[in-house]
Amino acid sequence: MQALKETNFQFPGQTAFYKGKVRDVYTIGNKLVMVASDRISAFDVVLPKAIPFKGEVLNRTAAHFLAATADIVPNWVVSVPDPNVTIGLACEPFKVEMVVRGYLAGHAAREYALGKRSVCGVALPEGLKENDKLPHPIITPTTKASEGHDEDISREAIIAQGIVSEADYSQLEAYTLALYQRGTEMAAKQGLILVDTKYEFGKMDDQIILIDEIHTPDSSRYFYAEGYEERQANNEPQKQLSKEFVRKWLIENGFQGKDGQQVPEMSEEWITEISNRYIELFEKVTGHTFNKETSEEAITDRIYKNILNALS
Repeated sequence: MQALKETNFQFPGQTAFYKGKVRDVYTIGNKLVMVASDRISAFDVVLPKAIPFKGEVLNRTAAHFLAATADIVPNWVVSVPDPNVTIGLACEPFKVEMVVRGYLAGHAAREYALGKRSVCGVALPEGLKENDKLPHPIITPTTKASEGHDEDISREAIIAQGIVSEADYSQLEAYTLALYQRGTEMAAKQGLILVDTKYEFGKMDDQIILIDEIHTPDSSRYFYAEGYEERQANNEPQKQLSKEFVRKWLIENGFQGKDGQQVPEMSEEWITEISNRYIELFEKVTGHTFNKETSEEAITDRIYKNILNALS
């Protein structure tokens, strides 16, 4: 199976190129051409091998949910000319990621297990166990690092440091909670629980715009709703759809992105397993069937052609 590790295109009118952890972003005029590669990252580290179809899963999942939430907040999408590509408006991004949590899972659960009863300045009640539903959804923002690790930060610090104005931040909070509510409702129809997720926003002509991806396996965690209560009552791990299984495998193999640690060897079988899990998530979360593209044409050739057609 082909996998898209990176792109190195040159487009007419191109003024900038940025290689993110998993996306290659081209600036052309007032538009961004965002190519979702098959790179995979965990603990803010890009793993050495690409995962077939992962980029397509991310791009198509994001497109599905951005279209379904456009009535809540305007978003950056202009067109989706290729399974791996979204073309959208170039906005000035806010330097925070709006993480919203409805359950004690992942990073928040790890912090709670260490005895912390506050995440990003938000107090958590005593007596919770991992994967419990929180009394109400909480927003635990992080700084958006251009390199290295994103850092937890509080609402108060964001405003005090002038990272985001209080008026804008209040609007970001309102949009975040409304998007999470919509995502929760859409997940429930598919027999899933949207556990936590993150949103990124930008500004264009003084208007706040939802940017990047939403409700994908890279930005979100889902539990299967069926059996959730029983598993919690029995202190069993939740059955989930997210990238957490990759993180757990890395932890079990001695890697958490810390200095001096080596990424464990990823076998072909394990890469296929990750790919299949991503496809399962796409089908389960969106309700759409995923058809694997098996064309002999190189992925990069297809993408380049489709982008040129969209820009012409």
